[in-house]
Amino acid sequence: MNWISLLGLDHLLARVRVAAIEGAIAAEDRLDLARLEWQDQKRSLLQLLILAVAVTGLTVVSMVVLSIAVVVHFWDTPHRGLAGWLVSAVWLVLWVLALVGLLRAARRAGNGFTLTRQELAQDWRDIKEQL
Repeated sequence: MNWISLLGLDHLLARVRVAAIEGAIAAEDRLDLARLEWQDQKRSLLQLLILAVAVTGLTVVSMVVLSIAVVVHFWDTPHRGLAGWLVSAVWLVLWVLALVGLLRAARRAGNGFTLTRQELAQDWRDIKEQL
């Protein structure tokens, strides 16, 4: 004897089964989306790391070498102090530009998983509406 059919629970059980299958498919889709966005996030973080190392290394080497070259060039002139300050000002401007580029790259990298967050938020709104 089938008690589930007798009690009229077969329709409820079928609906629960369908909801569980749809939930599993939706969860799998969300995990695939998160995996794709994680790959994109890793690529952005790697680019950010490479740029940070490059900016740091190039800044140090360039500032030292060019500063010494300009100051040595003007050493025997009365403009040696002015040359030193101009060298410093130029490198400060270049450093600020590099820093702005680094901050922009960091801001782009900080917006990871947007599609996954939007999709999960929409799912949560749908669940709340159904309740």
